[in-house]
Amino acid sequence: MVYVYQVNPRKKKRIFGSLSLNTIFVIMNVLAFFAFTILISINVLSIDSVAIKPSNILQGKYLWTFLTSMFMHGGFFHLAVNMLSLFFVGSLVEKIIGRKRYFWFYILSGILAGIFFVLLSLIFTSDLGAYAVGASGALFGLIGLLMLLTPNLPVYVMFIPIPIKMKYAAPGMLVILWLISVAGNVSIGNTAHLGGLIVGLIYGVFLRIKYKNKTSYIRRQFS
Repeated sequence: MVYVYQVNPRKKKRIFGSLSLNTIFVIMNVLAFFAFTILISINVLSIDSVAIKPSNILQGKYLWTFLTSMFMHGGFFHLAVNMLSLFFVGSLVEKIIGRKRYFWFYILSGILAGIFFVLLSLIFTSDLGAYAVGASGALFGLIGLLMLLTPNLPVYVMFIPIPIKMKYAAPGMLVILWLISVAGNVSIGNTAHLGGLIVGLIYGVFLRIKYKNKTSYIRRQFS
């Protein structure tokens, strides 16, 4: 899923400034992917010690995977798609809410998305033995936040050549991924995506209530 946002050319310098926390997150994801892949391939680490597996978590084992799984991906294509999306979406969110807020929001979105995935595995019992990795949970947290702060921001989703408003693109992306996973029997962490989106929406509501004037200004700037 690739989101490319449109901005006023005069704002590009401000948004795409020097090395940002988001860029650091992208670099960390890339380095962690190769490091974990190598360590797993030579049996220094097991996949259970890196990826979230609901059956492990529910037994109180490998709880740190709520964090490590955020920096591991299922393959190079999975990594590339998520990092391209994170580069654009995360850069904008960091500029809007600031470096410190962005750090905690990104980390908590990913962790809470993982918790949501584990809890819903109790309903969808086929997921109890499934592994979940990737930055998608945190990424959907960022997307959920933008739904509230910049609902009319035109974005490009995947390979669709027509810009779509963020408030429609985000839920549409969830539906598309769900259909792909069902129709193609592809393993996609849909419940983690949903959990991340919900976290982003909740934080967006909080910011709109606490900073009504500022969030109203942001919505006008990106309409």
